[in-house]
Amino acid sequence: MARITIDVTSAFHQSAGIGRLTRETIGVLGQLQTRHHLQYFCMGRPASAGGRTQLREFQADHPLTIAPLDDRNLFRLWFRAGIPVPVTWFAGSACDLYHATDFVLPPLPVATKSVVTVHDLTFERDPDSTVPSLLAFLRKVVPKSARQATHVIADSIATARDLTDLYAIPESKITVIYCGVSSRFRPSSVGTDGVERAQLGAKYGFDDRPYVLAVGTMQRRKNHISLVRAFASQADTSSQLVIAGGKGWLYDEVQHEVNNLGLERRVRFTGFVDEADLPALYRQARVFAFPSVYEGFGLPLLEAMACGTPVISSDRSSLPEVMGPVGLQVAPMDVNSLAGALNMAWSDVDWRSAQIAAGLNRAARFTWEKSAQQLLDVYDRVLFHG
Repeated sequence: MARITIDVTSAFHQSAGIGRLTRETIGVLGQLQTRHHLQYFCMGRPASAGGRTQLREFQADHPLTIAPLDDRNLFRLWFRAGIPVPVTWFAGSACDLYHATDFVLPPLPVATKSVVTVHDLTFERDPDSTVPSLLAFLRKVVPKSARQATHVIADSIATARDLTDLYAIPESKITVIYCGVSSRFRPSSVGTDGVERAQLGAKYGFDDRPYVLAVGTMQRRKNHISLVRAFASQADTSSQLVIAGGKGWLYDEVQHEVNNLGLERRVRFTGFVDEADLPALYRQARVFAFPSVYEGFGLPLLEAMACGTPVISSDRSSLPEVMGPVGLQVAPMDVNSLAGALNMAWSDVDWRSAQIAAGLNRAARFTWEKSAQQLLDVYDRVLFHG
């Protein structure tokens, strides 16, 4: 039996994105049979009350060590001060394999094998989307982590190719593990739509008009500006665009475009949406649009499909892998094509019916149980075959 330490810091420090992916994975991982002893490690206690509550609940059922320093301070120790104190000093005990789940491999004892998950290389492919100080850090640390790790996990074939093309990581050293879709993402039950819609509107500040939905932190690579411009030509002027996600870097550019196009009454920014409300938000949307310039995976597309909502996507990076033959794919900066896709997805009844069925079938192929089992298989290969 091997001892495996899994870094779960992002699960309790990050509300969305990688944090949610990590929560979903570890939530299933412990339910699977394994011959190994899994132990978990979190760098510092979360700042948010919700994160602290989640951490306490997780700790009640799992062997979890919380470091006295958070990830920011530990990274300063390791990568700015250059003090290679092994992470096992903080993680409570030695291990045979350490899994860094969020890009960065910390210093380890020489004999310890390692896995690092690189979710995407957005900062390389679209550097303007990354805060300059973070860009410098990632460009310094991520390639080194990928090269030093015994094995690398990527969320998509597109990211695996980027690792090989940009960092010369051998294909044999990379395993692609797709994300899954939780069973809570499903079509609405009969008779619940009215109540669910009213609750969403009251909580997040949009009215009862039908809406196009976009989900994701407000940042440049999500391409909300092109979506806003395409939406401006929406044939059904009684529609609204709901953009759900926290305000990221350069958010003001999107707000300025909304004002410039006179769409203040038709575009709603919800801010961060509680995880429990996401299924309803997808279900109640008439169309889900995700015209991102670059994604390591694109989980919202699958979640929207699983909720029975027609989808529109960019044709870049990993998104064609996620979409398969479902929905409409367009060049993300082609506003006219995006506008045409919005109008078709909104109004073509026959197309909508076919795509809803196809989307449900597509989403059913992606499960967190499958992802977690593939992760255990990687651990086995690394431990026993190097």
